[in-house]
Amino acid sequence: MTDQERNSLVCALSALGVFREILTEKPIAALLDFLRCDTDVQKQSELFGRFVYSLKEDHYCFSDFLCRVICKSENAYIVNLAQNTEIPDVLRENTMAELRLFSDLSKITFDRLRSSLDYCGYLPRFDNRETDFEKLYNERCRYVHRLGFGLFSTATVFRFANREILPVSAFDKITEDTFIGYENQRKQVFDNTLALIEGKPAANVLLFGDAGTGKSSTVKACANRFSKDGLRLIELRKDQLLDLPCVMEKISGNPLKFIIFIDDLSFVRNDDTFGMLKATLEGSVSSKAQNSVIYVTSNRRHIIKETFSDRTDADDLHLNDTVQELKSLSDRFGRTVYFEKPDKSLYLYIVHELAARNGIAVDLEMLDREAEAFALKKGGRSPRAAEQFINGLLSNDL
Repeated sequence: MTDQERNSLVCALSALGVFREILTEKPIAALLDFLRCDTDVQKQSELFGRFVYSLKEDHYCFSDFLCRVICKSENAYIVNLAQNTEIPDVLRENTMAELRLFSDLSKITFDRLRSSLDYCGYLPRFDNRETDFEKLYNERCRYVHRLGFGLFSTATVFRFANREILPVSAFDKITEDTFIGYENQRKQVFDNTLALIEGKPAANVLLFGDAGTGKSSTVKACANRFSKDGLRLIELRKDQLLDLPCVMEKISGNPLKFIIFIDDLSFVRNDDTFGMLKATLEGSVSSKAQNSVIYVTSNRRHIIKETFSDRTDADDLHLNDTVQELKSLSDRFGRTVYFEKPDKSLYLYIVHELAARNGIAVDLEMLDREAEAFALKKGGRSPRAAEQFINGLLSNDL
């Protein structure tokens, strides 16, 4: 690579205007430092190694790195496109020109880059595959409503922390094939989610019932099933409900669809977060994003922890109104799905199916007796208890 080629590349990268945030990525910053250094061979070697090391997240492949950061870029071109806003000609021209620059970068081989050094010893290698980024990006833009852009192109599931939405890399990959029983409950949740994806009216859903019956797992399986159709899940804790407007603002106008998931929710009286969730469920202008639904799991039908003192509070002049308000939150959900404890027949059916899936061949009468004894020890029958029982057999703990 000649000095003129190095200088031209530095100037072109430094002038990025659409994908400019890419300049802050470590591989690009390291590459620029290397290209600018032309006097000290030891320093050049160090910068070359730093460049290769910065590619470790992408398996030391420069074109893979470029593909990743280009696809997650939240630039003006992709935002306008996703929101069906007219794209100025100058923005379109700049975008395509920069994509052609990235295509040129994907042609730089290890040998070509190291030729800049007056050094013949060891240098770490990197891979690079010639890529037409203009074609790749235009193809991705065609399916932006499914693939997303920016942060939401990087994962299926997200969490909320410090008023920022962050991707979750290690998410439960559970699928609907994992479940045994509760087909009707899952169908209700899945059908409602499909309606959201298809742009039809979709309800906020309360999944309530006994512990260990698959409420949370149903929501997670739903997110996994429809992720390729443009569905994303954002999980909030109860103490983050006051940040619901912030979350809704961040996803409003995005072409993707979102499940706002609040797991194992319950309130106590005078809870500050109660009003925020209620307002959101009622469709408050400041709280509701049209491309989202709220899915809540709870062991309680009415979510609120109600005590006898709530019913006999002598200081409350409108006691009946207060009690009804405590109960009213669940009525704000467009759909409620009940997950009840399995009876003996369903519980043993789940045990038999799990045993068959795991290749456990034992006398069924003995299996049933031990499974029932295990459920009694756990405090009751549930799909979770059945799974724990089978896992115990597999590990010889029972």
